[in-house]
Amino acid sequence: MSCPRLSLWRSYFLYFSKEVLTISQNQTLVRNLTNGSVSKQLITFAFPLLISGFLQTAYNMVDMVIVGQFVNKSGLAAVSLGADILHLLTFIAMGFSSAGQVIIAQYVGAERHEEISKLIGTLFTFLLSCAIVMTVVFFFLCDHLLVWINTSADAMSYAHDYTIVCISGLFFIYGYNLVSAILRGMGDSVHPFMFIAVAAVLNMILDLVFVAGFNMGTFGAALATVIGQGVSFIWALVFFYRRKEQFGFDFKLKSFKIHKDLFAPLIKLGIPMVIQSAAISISKLYVYSWINIYGTAATAVTGAGAKLSTIANIFAQAMATASAAMIGQCIGAEKFDRVSKVMSISFVLDLIVASLLSIIIFLAPDAVFGMFTSESDVLSLAREFVPAAVLIFISCAFRAPMFALINASGNSILNLVSAILDGFIARIGFSLIMGITLNMGIRGFWYGDAIAGYMPFVIGGIFYVSGKWKTRKHIIKD
Repeated sequence: MSCPRLSLWRSYFLYFSKEVLTISQNQTLVRNLTNGSVSKQLITFAFPLLISGFLQTAYNMVDMVIVGQFVNKSGLAAVSLGADILHLLTFIAMGFSSAGQVIIAQYVGAERHEEISKLIGTLFTFLLSCAIVMTVVFFFLCDHLLVWINTSADAMSYAHDYTIVCISGLFFIYGYNLVSAILRGMGDSVHPFMFIAVAAVLNMILDLVFVAGFNMGTFGAALATVIGQGVSFIWALVFFYRRKEQFGFDFKLKSFKIHKDLFAPLIKLGIPMVIQSAAISISKLYVYSWINIYGTAATAVTGAGAKLSTIANIFAQAMATASAAMIGQCIGAEKFDRVSKVMSISFVLDLIVASLLSIIIFLAPDAVFGMFTSESDVLSLAREFVPAAVLIFISCAFRAPMFALINASGNSILNLVSAILDGFIARIGFSLIMGITLNMGIRGFWYGDAIAGYMPFVIGGIFYVSGKWKTRKHIIKD
C-alpha cells in the first residue's frame, strides 16, 4: 500500500521537475504570475527558493558542524561570530537586490519590459561597485568588529581567520544576489536555485577536504565557502550573458550606465530595505556582544541556535520572496484580489513548518544541538535555549507574509519604520530590559531577540488592513 504523504510529495517533485524543464526550454525567462492558481504558482515558485535556502543553510551549518567536531568549541564560536559579521556586510546586497526585484516584478506586471534592460545595467554597476568598497573598508576593520562584539580571547584568532577570508568573497556574494534578484523579479526562481546548489555541494566537499583532511581549521572552512560562492557567481554570470537577448541587455560598456530615472526609485525603495537589513544585523550583533560576555559556551549555543532558526527562516523567506514577486506583479497589474490569497496561503504553510520544528527541538534538544558539538557544558546550556527557539520559529511564520506585502508594495517609509522598530528599538530594548533590568541574564537576551521578530507582523497587519498597499505610483510612474 502506498503512503498518501509520499504520493503527495512525489507529485510535487514531478510537477517541479516538469516546471524546470519547461523554463529551461522556454524562449523567455519572463513569467506572468498574475493569472492561474495562486497556491500552485506560489508553491512552484517557492519550491526552488526553499531548496536553495536549505542548501545555503546546510553549507553554512556544515562549516559549524565540521569545525565544531574537528577543531573545538572555540572554533565553533568563531565560525558563528564570523558568519554574523559576514551577514552584516551583505546588507547592501540584500537591500538593493530586493528593491531591484520588486521594481522588475512591477514592470513585468505592468508590461513595461523596455525599462528592465536599463535597470539591469544600473544594478550591475551600482552593486558591484558597493561590493568593492565594502571589501576594502572592512578588510581593515575586521579586528575592530571582533573586539566590538566581545569575542573571547580563545576564539579571536579563529574568528579573524574565518572572517578575513569571507570578506574577500564579498564580490561574489553581491554578484550572485544581483543576478538572482533580476531572474526572480521576472518570475524565474529555478536558475538561482541551480546556482546555489553548485555552491552548496562544492562547499561541503571542500570543507571536508580543508578542515577534516588538511587540518586548516576555520581558515579552511572560510576558503571552502568563498570558492563555492565564486563558482556560483561565475556560472550565474555566464548564464546571464548567454541569454542576454532575452533581457535586451547586450553587455556592452555603455549598457552599464547608471540611469538616473531608474536609479532614483531604486534608491528610494532600496535604502529603507538596506537600513532594515543593517538594523537587524547590527542589533543582533549588539545583543550577541552581551551574550559573548557569558563565555565561549554561551557564544557556541547562541550561534548553533541561530543556525537552527534559519531552518524556519529559510522556509519563511522562500515563501516571502515568492509572495513578494507575485504580489509585486499583481499590484503592477492592479489585480488586488489575488494579494490576500497569496498572503493567507503563505501564512498557513509557514505556520505548519514552524510548528513541526518547534516540536522537534522541544522533544529532542540534545540530539539537535549534538550535531554541532558533544561538549557537555554547551549541551547543558542549549536545553535552556529551547523556549526562545520556539518563539523564534513561530515568529518566522507571522512576519514573512507581512514582509512580502511591505516589500512588494514598495512602501519605503513603512520599510524604514519597520527596520527601526524591529532592529533597534524592539530587539535592543527588549534584550536590555529582560537581560539586565529584570536580571534574567543570558535568557533575557535570548527572549528579547526572539520577541523582536514579531514586530513586522504588527506593522504589516496595520498596513494590510489600511489598504494603502494598493497604491503603486511611488514606485513606477504611469
